[in-house]
Amino acid sequence: MEDKVFWQDRPVLVTGSTGLLGSWLIPRLVELKSDVVCIIRDWIPRSKLLLDGFSEKVKIVRGDICDQRLVDRVLNEYEINLVFHLAAQTIVGIANANPVSTFESNIKGTWVLLESCRKISCVRGIVIASSDKAYGDQEKLPYTEDMPLRGKYPYDVSKTCADLLAQSYAHVYKLPVGITRCGNFYGGGDLNWNRIVPGTIRSIIRGRNPVIRSNGQLVRDYFYIEDAVEAYLLLARHLVEDQSLHGQAFNFSNEEPISVLDIVLLISKLMGSELAPVILNEPVNEIKDQYLSSEKARNMLGWKARYNIKEGLELTIGWYRNYLSNERRKS
Repeated sequence: MEDKVFWQDRPVLVTGSTGLLGSWLIPRLVELKSDVVCIIRDWIPRSKLLLDGFSEKVKIVRGDICDQRLVDRVLNEYEINLVFHLAAQTIVGIANANPVSTFESNIKGTWVLLESCRKISCVRGIVIASSDKAYGDQEKLPYTEDMPLRGKYPYDVSKTCADLLAQSYAHVYKLPVGITRCGNFYGGGDLNWNRIVPGTIRSIIRGRNPVIRSNGQLVRDYFYIEDAVEAYLLLARHLVEDQSLHGQAFNFSNEEPISVLDIVLLISKLMGSELAPVILNEPVNEIKDQYLSSEKARNMLGWKARYNIKEGLELTIGWYRNYLSNERRKS
């Protein structure tokens, strides 16, 4: 079945629509002519989704993903066929400072969504956004999907719990759930400046030394956002067409782990900057090394990343140069 035929007119719900992934996934769904419905809690005019004018091309419901009645109503009234559950509090520092609000958004928001789907017969696929953080600290790397989930820090715990909830609903209630576990997304449109990629790019554009809050030695996967979008679309389609995948989790990564310091140095090189990073070496509640194997996704879904980290960063730098240049002209 051709992609355009599969997606055309299909009613799709996206939660977390103004986040980085949602802001890239929704335009792709619109391009594929899906009937897109978004649940949005906070109206963020500077988000990429709204800046690019896509709020006028989708159906928007204002509300909180933790509101069971609202989610029930949306799934029923719009006869939702596919769900992308992206809504979450995604900032590790905020999770450490405000664990309860993070647990509320990430855990309760997930069980509310799954419970609504359990009651709606028209839902044929549900993609739940977990994270590599759900694995917690493991003796062996890279992470593979057969490893136990054992997050310890607040954000990691929230993702472990959401992941296990999704597996439970798939196993007990036969929901057509698929789970994604990805590393750190990056790409144009991420306005959380305390994240290392957008924060470094903005600092260099403004002539400031980039700041690394940790010691710079943490190793992570950095996953370009357009690759993430295609991974989510591919998994969703497979969930509809292959019931044997229901309840399974898939790692998605370009399999190029890199330290925080090295990615800052690579960004500086690509931008022609000689500004040295300032390393604060502040203690952080994070695991030292985290990165993924995508072997399962390659073998079972036929997936592979299109962009290496250099290519993804070049596209990302271009987006921020344009965005910040327009901001200066408006001020």
